[in-house]
Order: sequence, then structure tokens, then C-alpha cells
Amino acid sequence: MPFAQPTPPTTLVIFGATGDLTRRLLIPALINLTRGGMIGDDLQILGVAVEPGGDEMLRDRLDDFLSGLGDGEPLATDAAWKGLRQRISYFSGDFTGDDVYLEIGRRLSGNAAFYLAVPPAFFGPIIEKLAEHGLTDESENAFRRIAIEKPFGTDLASATALNAQILCKVAESQVYRLDHFLGKETVQNILTARFANMIIESLWNSRYIDHVQITAAEIVDVGTRGKFYDATGALRDMIPNHLFQLLAMIAMEPPNGFDAEEIRNEKSKVLKALRIFTPEEAEAHAVRGAYGAGTLNGAELPAFRETKDVAPDSRTETFVALKLYADTWRWAGVPFYLRTGKALTARDTEIVVQFQPVPFTQFRETDVRYNLPPNRLIIQVQPDEGMSIEISIKSPGLSVETVPVSLDFRYADKFDIGKMTGYESLLYDLFIGDQTLFQRADGIEAGWAAVQPFLDIWAKDGKTPELYAPGSTGPTCADELIERDGRKWHAIGEATKKDGH
Repeated sequence: MPFAQPTPPTTLVIFGATGDLTRRLLIPALINLTRGGMIGDDLQILGVAVEPGGDEMLRDRLDDFLSGLGDGEPLATDAAWKGLRQRISYFSGDFTGDDVYLEIGRRLSGNAAFYLAVPPAFFGPIIEKLAEHGLTDESENAFRRIAIEKPFGTDLASATALNAQILCKVAESQVYRLDHFLGKETVQNILTARFANMIIESLWNSRYIDHVQITAAEIVDVGTRGKFYDATGALRDMIPNHLFQLLAMIAMEPPNGFDAEEIRNEKSKVLKALRIFTPEEAEAHAVRGAYGAGTLNGAELPAFRETKDVAPDSRTETFVALKLYADTWRWAGVPFYLRTGKALTARDTEIVVQFQPVPFTQFRETDVRYNLPPNRLIIQVQPDEGMSIEISIKSPGLSVETVPVSLDFRYADKFDIGKMTGYESLLYDLFIGDQTLFQRADGIEAGWAAVQPFLDIWAKDGKTPELYAPGSTGPTCADELIERDGRKWHAIGEATKKDGH
């Protein structure tokens, strides 16, 4: 793995160690880092959760899960896991009581990173307890850092309050607000692609770019998460974090340097520049939908409203599309179209940068002047990480006829990226103290400020989301949102279909 140095000796304390996030993402990422030599024998893992048990309980449970992972040999037999396994310890307790923190204090010395893989309601109380027991106190020889999963707040007021609750106990430099999208290689490569290639950055402005589309489509339905999702919805779940982070990396100005604060400064400027709509504008610039009953992946799927733990009269959206503007000199007048949803036709997270049409075509005696497609840069975040540039060329023959072609790059074709979870770089950066890929308090609040007008009108209008069929591209109102501007969405899953996957 392309990291410069191994991590320093650290104890990783995982609150919620028996949960899905730990076994499915954190432990496999730690195994990958260990296998790559980026984590040594000096990493200790201390798991804490409410479930009774000891060290072997947690180790055995992870063994069972890892037995089903891996190419060929199960991950549970991997030498990296065998070494890591012996350094995992566990105890149970109540996160809101003092006993847990007294026990952590007895077991800690030196560097420590606290990972809050717990429901959001515990974020503030856990950090307050850590601080009360002196567990967040740093010294010249020992850091103390806190990693927080999303969702960070449910609206602007709650996010602001949570930031205030946390930052009165610890410094911003100790807080690592995660967005796992930023662990993706392609997302991190956006900055390199922009600022290391003059051919791209010289065109990166409103003179040459017509609009930007950002899509995060999921093929899965809500599943067993009905209670969480009915209280959250697609907008809260995806827009202020995942999609806004992608938007910020696309729209940010070149930083003065590539240290964490310089990059986070520029990303925050973009989020603060997002236009805050009036209620009338918000209604015109957003649509939402919810999937109905139908067939998904060959199986019958009940409508979202019929899902367990979802209110039968729910007005929660499983799909949302927005039209936004970043009011900066570079992006003046360029619309950003964002959409995300569940139970769609394909799993597809991508950014489409569509350039302006050519101002004049020379082919007056042909039909070419009427059908030249625009150039597009397509950044595929998942499932097949890579980039494509769509251009027009002349087809072979005596007549002048153009055909669109795509210049494609896929990470898997050039590099062996293995079975990465996306958490490898985030955990590594947590241990070495690099906050570049983590969200800052002002950026979080700016993101919520931009979506608050949509939350406000939906809370008041009494309307229900438009139904769409499972396995489709979403509700028809999403097409209308972009087509009334004379534009069309890039087809969901088009890159994957093109690759034949």
C-alpha cells in the first residue's frame, strides 16, 4: 500500500465493538493495513459494548464473520488477522455510566484513538464522559483522538448543538468526523486529477462547464432499517455528508498547500457558498420520491410504507434530487444536480461534468452540426472506480459522420487495489493525525444550512413523495427537474454496463 510510514503505537478503543460496522468494515480495513505493513504489533484494540462477554467472545464472533470473506482462503485464516486477533480485548458496560471510563482509564497508556461506532445519540454523552475522566487529555508524548461516524446531526440546529457540545470538551484538532466516501481512491484522486493536469483545470469554470451531476444510486432497499430510515430519509442520510463532500472536491479552489487545513478551508468555502434558497425556490429546486411495491433483483419487494417499522402514512423519501448553485466567481450560473435513492436500477456513485457545446461547427454540408454530443468527464466512485472522458471523432468512411467515443481508465485495470473497504486510508490518517479527509465543524454546519430550506418546506407542505417502481431510475419528477432546463440525467449504471460487468 502506498503509505509513507507505519502508524505509531496506538490503542484503538471501539465503542460499539460488537456491531456491524466493526466486523464488516473496520476489522477488514485493519487487516489490510496490517498486511501492507502500515500497522505493526504495537496496535492494540479495545472493544467496548453493552453485550456481555470477554476477549474470546469478540474474537470468536469476528472469526465467524471473517470465515465468509476472502478470495480463496477465508480471511479468518490470514496471517495478518491471526496476529491482530491476539491484540483484541473486550469488556461490556453502560456508555452513560462511569464504570466504563474508569476501566478504559486503567487499560490505557500512551496514544489512544476512540472510535464511536454507536448510534448518534451517544456521540455527545460519550465524549463528555471521556473528557470528565481525563481520557481526552493530550501530552507531548500521547495523542487522544475521536472518530465519529455519520449522521452528524439531523438538521442545522442539531448539528450546531452537537458541535458545541463536543468542542467545549475537546479541540477541533482531536475530532475526526468520518465520511467513508472520502476513503475511496477515486474520490481522493479528484484533487490530483484537477490540480496535476492543466488540460483539466484550465477548463474548470463556468465558461467551459455547462453543469455537474452527482449521483449516488443504491440497488438495495431499506431492508431491516425501517425505523432508522423512516426517521431519516434520503436527504439527511446522503446529501449533507456524502454528496456535499463530492461537490466540495469538484468545486473547491486550488489550495495554497496540500496540508489538511488548507484543503478543508477551501472545501468549507464551497459549502458556505451554496445558495440558501427561499421557501419558494426550495420547492422549485427539489423533488422526492419513495419506492412502491414491485420486483427488485428477482424478488418481490413491499412498498417502503409497508416495510416493517415504517409508518403506514410515512412522508419520508427514499429518493431525492436537488438543483443547487455555488455562488462563486468560478461557478456562477453553473447548476449542480444531485440525486440519491434506494431500490434503483443499479449501484452507481458517479460525478458527471458536462462541458458546454461547441460554439460553432464547421461541417455545414453535413448533419454533424446538428448532433454533436457534449464532452463529458465521468468520475466513477463505485462500483468500478475510474474515470472516462467522452469525446467525438469521425467515423471511418468518405462522408463526414461523427461518433461518440469514451477514453476510459479503471483502477482495477492498472493497479492491484485488492478488497479495500474504503476505511483503510481513514483509519491510517486517524492514527497518524492527518485530518485532510475528515469534516470540520464549519463545513458540517454549512452543509446543513444549505439543505435546511428543503427540510423546512417538506415539514410544512403535507405532501407525500412521488412513488417510483423498484428497479427503476427513480420518480418521473426527477427527470422533470433536469429536463425543464433542457438537460438529461446520465443513465444510472451506464459505466458498469459499458464495461460489461
